[in-house]
Order: sequence, then structure tokens, then C-alpha cells
Amino acid sequence: MRAHILEELSKLKAAGLKRSLKLVEGPQGPRVSVDGREVILLCSNDYLGLANDPLVKEAAKEAIDRWGLGAGASRLVSGNMEPHMMLEERIRRFKGAESVLLFNSGYNANLGVICALAGRDAEIFSDKLNHASIVDACVLSRARFKRYPNRDLGSLETLLRMSKARKKLIVTDGVFSMDGTIAPLKEITGLLDRYDATLFVDDAHATGVLGPTGRGTLEYFNVTHPSIIQMGTLGKALGAFGAFIAGPVELTELLISRARPFIYTTALPPAVCMAAIKAIDIIDQRPTLRERLWKNVSILKKGLEGAGLDTMGSETQIIPVLTGTAERATAISAKLLSMGVFIHGIRPPTVPEGKSRLRITVTAAHTEEDLILALSAIKEAFNG
Repeated sequence: MRAHILEELSKLKAAGLKRSLKLVEGPQGPRVSVDGREVILLCSNDYLGLANDPLVKEAAKEAIDRWGLGAGASRLVSGNMEPHMMLEERIRRFKGAESVLLFNSGYNANLGVICALAGRDAEIFSDKLNHASIVDACVLSRARFKRYPNRDLGSLETLLRMSKARKKLIVTDGVFSMDGTIAPLKEITGLLDRYDATLFVDDAHATGVLGPTGRGTLEYFNVTHPSIIQMGTLGKALGAFGAFIAGPVELTELLISRARPFIYTTALPPAVCMAAIKAIDIIDQRPTLRERLWKNVSILKKGLEGAGLDTMGSETQIIPVLTGTAERATAISAKLLSMGVFIHGIRPPTVPEGKSRLRITVTAAHTEEDLILALSAIKEAFNG
């Protein structure tokens, strides 16, 4: 077996696709220590800088004192604790949803809901740039699985029109995690009644960020419909960990009985739940966080595009910069790290061949000085 593993590793290395871990010392923030050296961090999903917020940390500490560390079991066995229900109610109010159910990660949530809703009698219509967890869930569901070109409404409607399935499920990211573009949810919602379809939105990168009050892509487009289901994460803009599904009460009841990642996973630690509640409170109380985030996004995007770099149509805090080859993405990322800027190079299979890129993420915690220094380094790395 070892020989086969070594052979696969050799192939990955030769293709420039072998991955490795870098140790980030200390808490998440606009600047971190990597290999004992301070660098500007521009690849974190801690969009509002809440992962190290004093109030969020204090909420977690108080929860440990009151409820201990672990939940002990899955929620259906003995792990259903007061903080889980408190967080579900807080998210329900935040999202304006009928009902909410917690999961331990966005991957688990996507797997749980898609497999619970779709089976052999269903057909799933999935955007080609959807997150890998959605692709895996669609395959495991055993439903018929059709992929339409990114944000291509004409192709999606053609597939819906041709479908004879009893159940039709449209699945899309709200914000595409490698491109920073936004799904056309208003137009997709217009197809639901016409084709008796359900829409599932992975709102991981929009929750807490998009919309006038940070509720996500549905608020951004001012869209509501009874046949829309949302997934959101607690580990990105909320700075905590875990995920949730928001939708009708009947969906929650079904998932409790049928979603395997929910049924067979130990529940979230109570401290994580209470930290997430505090993060949502802060998002409601401090709109200036989003204002700072979008100001920083504007500074960085204008600087990158002014330097002639291709930001691939980004509309959000996720700003890709096209490199083309995997080797170039890796080389530029390494050069930037040596210059004090930490940005990962994204390569296949995460993105298509020839579309490797740097994936830059901006946060509300970055200062203008951070961004000016980073821009200077990025321009030098790309021109060198």
C-alpha cells in the first residue's frame, strides 16, 4: 500500500498539485505569525474579524463554566442541550426563517439536507461552480444529477423544462467561494412555481455579510419564497464553528429523522453555540463592521484592477486574481509569503484547469495600511 501512496504523491507533486499545511501561530486576525514571522493574512474567511473578538471569547468562556466543554453525544442520544436550542432560535430570528436546525459543518449540512430531500425519484440541478460538498451530496443522494453552466439561467430553465422528475431541486451557492460572484437568486426564484421546484441556497459566504443587515443573499435581492431552503455557516463571518439549515418546520422534522450527518454526529460544544449567539448580536449591533469590510473591499479591488490584474468579475469580499497555471499560482503565493503577505494559491481540482488563482479575502479588521502594503507586494510578485 505504501508504494501506491508514494506513487500518487509523486503524481501530485509533478502536476504542482501537492498540498501542505502552514502553521498559523496565535489567533486569527489581519496579521498573524507564520513560521515565526508576522505576515498580513489575506486568505481567512473571518470576514468581520469576530473570531478573536473579546465579547465572543467571553461568551465561550462563560459557557464552558456553565455547561462544560463537550456535548457528550449526538442530539438524538443525550447531547441536545439548552445552548443548541438557544442558537437555533437566535438564527431563526436572524434569518427570518420558520425553523432552523444546527449541523457541525457546512459540508455536513449540505450532505444532510440534499440526501434527505433527494433520492432516486428526484432530479437535482446544480450550478457547475458549486462547492465540493454540494457535488458530493448530489452524487451520494442517488438522484439524477444535472449541472448547468455557472449562473446560466437559460440552461437551467431548459433542464427544468425537459425534466420529468417528480421532485426537482435547484442547488446553488449564494456567493461562489472561489470566484466571489453572486448567484442570480431573484431570477432563479422566478422559476420555482413554473416548474414546481425547490431552491437550496448555500449561503456560507454571504451570511453576516451581504444584505442591508447582513442576512445574506436573499436579503441582498429582497427575495422570499416558501420553496427556498438556506444553509449558512457559523465559522466564517460569525467567527465560530458549525452550520445550520433554515426552512419550514416540516423540513427540520424530516432532517432530525433522516439527515445522517445530524443523527450520527456528536453535537456542537455548548461554548461554540454561545459564542455564535454573541457574534450574531454583534452583527446586529455593529453595522460599522460591514461598512468597514466593503470599504476595504473597494480599496483592494480598485488597486488590483488598476494594476491590470484579472479579478474575474468578483462582486464580494472574495477577490480572485487569475494566474492561469497551478505552478504560477504556487510560485506567486510562495513569493508573497516571503514578502510578508499570506495568500493561498488555488489549483485544480478546486478550480478548472487553466483557471488557477490567488484567492484573496478581505476582512473588516484590515487597516488601510495593511491593504496598501499588500497591494504593493502583489503587484511586485505578479510582475517579477
